[in-house]
Amino acid sequence: MSERTSVLTLRLAGPLQSWGASSRFVRRTTERAPTKSGVLGLLAAAQGRDRGADLSDLAALTFAVRLDQPGTRVRDYQTARHGDTGKSMPVSERFYLSDAVFVAAVEGDEALIDALYAAVRAPTFLPFLGRRSCPPSRPIDLGVHRGGLWRALRAEPWQAAAWFQRRRVRERRIELEVIADLVAGGGPGDAIRDQPLSFDPRHRRYGLRGIHSSAITVANPLSASRRTFVPPKHDPMGLLEDHPCS
Repeated sequence: MSERTSVLTLRLAGPLQSWGASSRFVRRTTERAPTKSGVLGLLAAAQGRDRGADLSDLAALTFAVRLDQPGTRVRDYQTARHGDTGKSMPVSERFYLSDAVFVAAVEGDEALIDALYAAVRAPTFLPFLGRRSCPPSRPIDLGVHRGGLWRALRAEPWQAAAWFQRRRVRERRIELEVIADLVAGGGPGDAIRDQPLSFDPRHRRYGLRGIHSSAITVANPLSASRRTFVPPKHDPMGLLEDHPCS
């Protein structure tokens, strides 16, 4: 990787999202935030990469996600029939995040980031939020930043829905959780099987990825407008001053 790096930020918002890292058999769970494998899969699809294509350049990107609106975890049951035999398949239990909004960021070589930005603005395959049944509600591209991943996450405005922002109108700054790659020497963290090695449907492979949680603060735009708002002067009795009955 060259010394010139940049950061691509993505807004992941939709009625439903689902980001699995440990789903097995008929129980399909979701993590509480987008996974690195899920977001890299979205970027690979935007570029039109084949499922069996080499992922080493994408896997080398540093990844973090900001939880702007955590959403609500919901459960659904799904039925299906076998395509060849017509027999009923086992009922599957699937979990989703409802009304969630995230800002994901990937940092890496400047040329690769610019290519990914162009791809998400004109994707070969349409993006989805973890599953094909979960389309985004808004364009996902936010922009390209210089100066590092954490600076980019602090620079992006709070992306939560207006109704969610109004709940915290009295707060001048909002503290948001960030889940990021655990870098060498970065202290304690957790490990999940979320490092993509191959998206080949015949043999998908994922390695362990170290993660850690932190927090950053961003400005609350509603609070700023509230502080600067000056109500117009109004005298309800002014119209009566020249009235004959006054």
